[in-house]
Amino acid sequence: MRLGTVIADEHIPNTSEFAFVFDKGAKVRKGQYVQAESEDGLVFGYVADVYRGNRYFERAESVSEYERESKIADHFPVKDWEYIIGQVKILGSAEINGSELRQKRTSIPPFPGAEVHSANEDFLRQFVGFADNGLLLGKLQNHEVEARLDMTRLLQKHLAILAMSGAGKSHLASVLIEEILDRKKEDGRIAVVVVDIHGEYYGFKEDPAYRSKTKVVSGKDIKISFRRLTPAIVREFFPDIGQSNAQYSTLSGVLKEMQREMKNEHREYSIKDLIAKIEASKSATENVKIPLLRALHELGSYRIISGTENPKFAKDIKPGELLILDLSDLDDYKKKQILVSYTAKRLFKLRKEGRIPPLLFLVEEAHNFAPERIDKYSGIAKRDVEKIAREGRKFGVSLCLISQRPVNLSTTALSQCNTHIILRVTNPNDLDHIKKSSEGIDERMSRSITALQTGEAIVVGSAVNAPIFIDIRERKSKKKEKGKPLHEQALEFENNQKQKEEDVEAFL
Repeated sequence: MRLGTVIADEHIPNTSEFAFVFDKGAKVRKGQYVQAESEDGLVFGYVADVYRGNRYFERAESVSEYERESKIADHFPVKDWEYIIGQVKILGSAEINGSELRQKRTSIPPFPGAEVHSANEDFLRQFVGFADNGLLLGKLQNHEVEARLDMTRLLQKHLAILAMSGAGKSHLASVLIEEILDRKKEDGRIAVVVVDIHGEYYGFKEDPAYRSKTKVVSGKDIKISFRRLTPAIVREFFPDIGQSNAQYSTLSGVLKEMQREMKNEHREYSIKDLIAKIEASKSATENVKIPLLRALHELGSYRIISGTENPKFAKDIKPGELLILDLSDLDDYKKKQILVSYTAKRLFKLRKEGRIPPLLFLVEEAHNFAPERIDKYSGIAKRDVEKIAREGRKFGVSLCLISQRPVNLSTTALSQCNTHIILRVTNPNDLDHIKKSSEGIDERMSRSITALQTGEAIVVGSAVNAPIFIDIRERKSKKKEKGKPLHEQALEFENNQKQKEEDVEAFL
């Protein structure tokens, strides 16, 4: 469909952008993808901005003078001189060979006077890099083109979903999970493990289409097997132990002996037994024992060390299935850190050994577990999340970091996420951080981020050949979060208060 004609001034068209004047009646929208011809083939781009112009309204003093008496339109044919200009950001060029398209860098811009058309949808699919069997996240904005992203390109080099609260991060993540769970075996299936902070993914367990593929483990029920407790793990949970060679040596000696007895003599031990053996140790001084016992008592108070592991990661992680670690019932920040640290460590080890299938490890509120600026005592999980970010792709452990505060998210982890899906963000610090860390985000596109509506997103990075705007599709799974809606909580509170008052009156 023809939309208009390329125009020229002293700066454009160039290899980065061009402008065109709309044909009369042409329907063009900001964000729409267009194409124009050059000597080098077709040039593709998107409408980055739209301007209106009219020669009769260019001089402020003239407009002011005429409008004192009557409308300018009463004296002059102003509508005949009105025009609309589209500013196009060039994404690249392509040579067409039948129905196939070969992409290349733009070396020659469209020539002035060239016709501008709405991008051919078949060519557009190829140009942005959509795959026929890709994950359907929605549709390309302003076009009837399904946004099917190749799973390997999207996930293997990690993904970040960045947005302010309420912009649709969890909705998008749910759509992504649906696509992975619905994937056919012959297309390649992976497992999904979700760290759910607010109970936002509970609906998968109650949905008839997904309940058989979903396992939910409450945070209070997550257990670390005592057999898997090592001095190195304890040191990561309690960094002070690592600063004292005597403490670490004492812990190592006792744990090593207990592990040997469990293996050779089939004994079972607990954290209480470890504490008792440390207390009874004759080789350690009180100065060594006291801080070591303090850490172990704290670890014991979390009630996460048990005789058996839960979930049993080696058995519970399966292709095309979802494991949700629901931490919404936990209040202790350090306990959450410990559980996420252990989970990341365990997933990486099992996948490296080939004992579980390739998987997506999705971490909600990722800035809490892999923060940019925090001391070693609070950022317990940071090291393990960053390890997956750096090395996970080699072993089929894909990472998806979801955050509403990108500026607080580890630069190391975020820089390893080669694809970013960005929903609405308005905080200037977060916007600046996104511009610096997201490939393909320029000043004009960053301004668009603040204007995105709920359900709209920009995709940049390895998953696509050029930045794209998409409308996220509706989710198929049942949406149900743990907890009651605010209005129900308010009604319940007032009813309870009224009942208490009536009980007091009856008692008196």
